Amino acid sequence: MPTSAAGSSSNRTARGFTLLELIVVIAIIAIATAGVSFAMRDSNTAKLDREADRLAALLESARAQSRASGVAVRWRPVEGGFVFDGLPPDALPSGWVAEGITAQAALGSGLQVPALQLGPDPIIAAQQITLYSAGPPARSLHIATDGLRPFAVSPVP
Repeated sequence: MPTSAAGSSSNRTARGFTLLELIVVIAIIAIATAGVSFAMRDSNTAKLDREADRLAALLESARAQSRASGVAVRWRPVEGGFVFDGLPPDALPSGWVAEGITAQAALGSGLQVPALQLGPDPIIAAQQITLYSAGPPARSLHIATDGLRPFAVSPVP
């Protein structure tokens, strides 16, 4: 009959996990969950930023098409989106991708106008568009040009 004395090795094998192994597994699961939740999150702030970048690119495209064709092109906000007057109907997209976005056109001085003139002249008046997000959080961005440089996105001061 085998007996073990104190300090001698035992033939018994350990079963289960140690506390350290469980903590490591829980930490890995927590990090993976956080990564997935941040990847899936799409805040209104990010939506407004994407809409502003998209609109700035569309305005520059409309300016280029206006100069190339020699036709006057105007941008104006409408209910639920915007339109480019002077271009064929399907030349450029005419609406917001995200919900809850509104816009207001203005001259560089801040005087509100119903529409912006984008061409056909290569130099246009200083103009800006203020985009508003319904939120939460409610936020706004400017898309502006001085008439020479392209439209660029900037925060509202």
